[in-house]
Amino acid sequence: MLDIKFLRENPDVVKENIKKKFQDHKLPMVDEVIELDAQARKTQQEADDLRANRKKLSKQIGALMGQGKKEEAEEVKAQVNASAQRLAELENLEKELSEKVTKIMMVIPNIIDPSVPVGKDDSCNVEIQKYGEPVVPDFEVPYHTEIMSRFNGIDIDSALKVAGNGFYYLMGDIARLHSAVITYARDFMINRGFTYCIPPYMIRSHVVSGVMSFDEMDSMMYKIEGEDLYLIGTSEHSMIGKFIDTINDEEQLPYTLTSYSPCFRKEKGAHGIEERGVYRIHQFEKQEMIVVCKPEESMEWYDRLWKNTVDLFRSLDIPVRTLECCSGDLADLKVKSCDVEAWSPRQKKYFEVGSCSTLGDAQARRLKIRVRGKDGNKYFAHTLNNTVVAPPRMLIAFLENNLQADGSVKIPEALRPYMGGQDKLK
Repeated sequence: MLDIKFLRENPDVVKENIKKKFQDHKLPMVDEVIELDAQARKTQQEADDLRANRKKLSKQIGALMGQGKKEEAEEVKAQVNASAQRLAELENLEKELSEKVTKIMMVIPNIIDPSVPVGKDDSCNVEIQKYGEPVVPDFEVPYHTEIMSRFNGIDIDSALKVAGNGFYYLMGDIARLHSAVITYARDFMINRGFTYCIPPYMIRSHVVSGVMSFDEMDSMMYKIEGEDLYLIGTSEHSMIGKFIDTINDEEQLPYTLTSYSPCFRKEKGAHGIEERGVYRIHQFEKQEMIVVCKPEESMEWYDRLWKNTVDLFRSLDIPVRTLECCSGDLADLKVKSCDVEAWSPRQKKYFEVGSCSTLGDAQARRLKIRVRGKDGNKYFAHTLNNTVVAPPRMLIAFLENNLQADGSVKIPEALRPYMGGQDKLK
């Protein structure tokens, strides 16, 4: 959420940013919120004047009563009573206008970084760099569920009967591989100085609206019926919520945390054949990283975060590339974002396995995550998040890139301690 003062002083900048995100239907909102804000400030000023006058008159009443001037005191009381009704009206109007301003400000997109390429959708995203040499083997690479089935490692039919579409059972060595990747990712991030955390898997609505846009909430979140609780779509939601309504000493920053959680997503809409199996599902597990830092350090941390994911995938012999997300592909709260994509030998192309984002102070402003500087002044922190690894898609990349001609799957050296010392799955 933008600072209302910034919008008030820079309406043309905000409108230009809306155009870059191809959300022209939101342009009238800028003028609307400026007008509502002006009314709100005028109402507040009148109410403040009445409150100040009431305080002054109350002291006057006390003085008159002390002097025995009861009639004069009653006359002043009448003035106070006369202004009370108007003050009540103004206080109701203050609340109404404030709610209207907040509602609009919650849907006006954050200001994107100048380096973000302008484009309407993900087809305009820009490749930054490739890491590792993409290889297409001289044997056929089956679809990932077929590879898993060869190891008796997946059962989608039973999951369909138990839970419906978008679920699966993982078993045997494939289930062990899934857990090994998560555990390896945890230790990988701990070794890079991040604090390990297991967060709540449900959060309240005010936390949900603090960490994401309303459109994201509607398309992703599962609501717990009869309670003010939502299942998390990623542990970022809980982890950023951990700092809600806090004032943090500047010397304590940055907070660097890596968190494990299951994730639950609606995944609305129709999806193509390449998204069968475990590619796009309603329930999965993930290792995440989040950073809460000073504003001047956020871009430095942004680069460090996505590099962590690249390094992890390369340590498991998986070629990857980074892709800069264009303006139209950014969620409203994001300032800048890049995807990490893994190579698929079967498809002969890259596919998304992680996403890194800096959100500026948007989440911090919504959740009141503040920092106390050395001078005593307070300001909003910056927040960032990035996927370390999400095993369903990671498993696809891992199995395809480590599949051998004889049908076995090579276990890279870094992962062997987590797989009981095995160097391959047979």
